[in-house]
Amino acid sequence: MTAGTSSFTDFLSQYAPEMLPGRRLAGATEYADHSGLAPHGTTIVAVTFPGGVVMAGDRRATAGNLISQRDAEKVFQADEYSAVGIAGTMGIALELVRLFQLELEHYEKIEGTVLSLEGKANRLAHMIRANLGLAMQGLVAVPLFAGFDPGNSRGQIFSYDPTGARSEEHDFYSVGSGSLFARGALKKLFREDFSSEDAVVACIQALYDAAEDDSATGGPDMYRKIFPIITVVDENGFERYSNESIAPLVDRVVSARGDRPDGPQAPLS
Repeated sequence: MTAGTSSFTDFLSQYAPEMLPGRRLAGATEYADHSGLAPHGTTIVAVTFPGGVVMAGDRRATAGNLISQRDAEKVFQADEYSAVGIAGTMGIALELVRLFQLELEHYEKIEGTVLSLEGKANRLAHMIRANLGLAMQGLVAVPLFAGFDPGNSRGQIFSYDPTGARSEEHDFYSVGSGSLFARGALKKLFREDFSSEDAVVACIQALYDAAEDDSATGGPDMYRKIFPIITVVDENGFERYSNESIAPLVDRVVSARGDRPDGPQAPLS
């Protein structure tokens, strides 16, 4: 009953290694031929603003050329001051997120304090690296991590590759199949003096652009009331926007596209 380590992942590897995502299917090479049929999550974006960070994701999951889910959950609370978004194989990514949430909770219970934002980012990198065997078989899960560090009062964004290499991104970033188009939109829209609402609208604009050019990214569904997941992390902690809060912002973006289909123009100066 003695944990012996502040890392829940290490604890689990000692007592029930088969429960770790990276080991559960380690010998299942037949998945390599069918990995495209497993549901995949797509585009996640994150934008900083003075005093925090916004993370958003579209709602579409795909399996090959099919839409497997229209209202997938892709952005989650990691702990009080951080959020994690997932792109890639949904089943593996969801297990990774749940394990990461337990990792942070376990550390806080054992050590009596919370990890720094850098420490959380490093723990997640270690967990992604442990999934490398499945990633080599085509079951890739690459998260985007962001949070607020009370120590320096700013939002930070961390990206990863399938080997667990970690990079801190500045101002904004995106991952997933529509990330190229989303990042291009954010490059034109980003301003250093963003308010939190400005950052939210920029994320909605970026996901709209990604959905226009990437079939795996879902745009706002005005009839079903399926809108992007929008989360904000600042000095007050993690907050997820309700559908009722997002609806007027999405409606504003969609209505403006009627006048300018390609979206707002960035100022030249």
